[in-house]
Amino acid sequence: MKKALINDWYYVNGGAEKVIHSLNAIWNDFDHFALIDFLNEQDRNYILNGKGTTTSFIQNLPTAKNNHRKFLQLFPAAIEQFDLSKYELIFSSSSSIAKGVRTHKNQLHICYCHSPMRYAWDLKEQYLKDSGLDSGLRGMYAKYVLNKIRKWDVSNAAQVTHFIANSYHVATRIKNIYNRDSVVIYPPVDTTFFSLKEEKEKYYFTASRMVSYKKIQLIVEAFNEMPNLKLIVAGTGPEFDKIQKIAKDNIVVVGYISQVQLKEYLQNAKAFVFAAEEDFGIIPVEAQACGTPVIAYGKGGVLETIINGTTGIFFDQQKVDTIKDAIAVFETKTFDPKVIRANALQFSKERFEEAIKSFVDEKYNQHLNSVLDFKKQTQ
Repeated sequence: MKKALINDWYYVNGGAEKVIHSLNAIWNDFDHFALIDFLNEQDRNYILNGKGTTTSFIQNLPTAKNNHRKFLQLFPAAIEQFDLSKYELIFSSSSSIAKGVRTHKNQLHICYCHSPMRYAWDLKEQYLKDSGLDSGLRGMYAKYVLNKIRKWDVSNAAQVTHFIANSYHVATRIKNIYNRDSVVIYPPVDTTFFSLKEEKEKYYFTASRMVSYKKIQLIVEAFNEMPNLKLIVAGTGPEFDKIQKIAKDNIVVVGYISQVQLKEYLQNAKAFVFAAEEDFGIIPVEAQACGTPVIAYGKGGVLETIINGTTGIFFDQQKVDTIKDAIAVFETKTFDPKVIRANALQFSKERFEEAIKSFVDEKYNQHLNSVLDFKKQTQ
């Protein structure tokens, strides 16, 4: 069968891109589509096996490489420009716009949904505030655009044949927003690469894109009030300069790190600290694969990946004091790295690839049979 794989965009190597990597490991004959593609050579080789991508007109717009989200109002038109009429299977990997690609009735469209687009739904107010669009005429226009996109998003979700959710948390949101059922297949975690190390050092570690909803600043502020504890912070993004500026002497902000460096930091850390509300959250599982406990905000996907008191500790509010309290509790407890790693193995890359292939094969065979039956009935 002719297969198209459409992702929202390619510009970093994050959690969604690990899903694309695994999909290409299952099927090596996808044609690739995305709104933009600014991958470097190393990431392209890992994610896409070195293949190119058919991109939208947004690729060529000024500043698209550094800030493609400023063209949000153009996303629906851009995704609908793709002509995928020759493909039998369309697989979309989407936390935003990819699932809105145009299809026809004889095509099978399977969407792996990382989340309904958060800036149009549950993070709408935060998105407007962070963009400086929460007031004035520009704010009024931004709210108008987001409301239009919400209507477009719901309408186009009806065109997806089958939804796969990356967690039960997301499956609930898919049901609430789109009124669609979904099957849950957890994302792939490379539990071979992220390997066990039982001996730990005396630092805490956090890593993320430095954007507001990841709450890295909150973690830094908490450790600013615990000067006897060392924290290492990795990642880049819009909030990097601010976070680096406020970090006190017990905090080391290292910026961008490679996957090898990430593994080493995770393996050696006393604990990984995670304050975001994520739909799944791959890096807390990568930490557990290294035998490292996680101190996490107890909401969202982490409730499905961390065992409270056994592989980590939850705090119940995104506040400095609750993080400090969780650290204080953590300091009194002992964790078994082997038990922690055993929990992570249920989210392995191999498990994901087997489950996805089985699901797609089953749905494709059902789809093919229904098409053949329809043809027979109309002859």
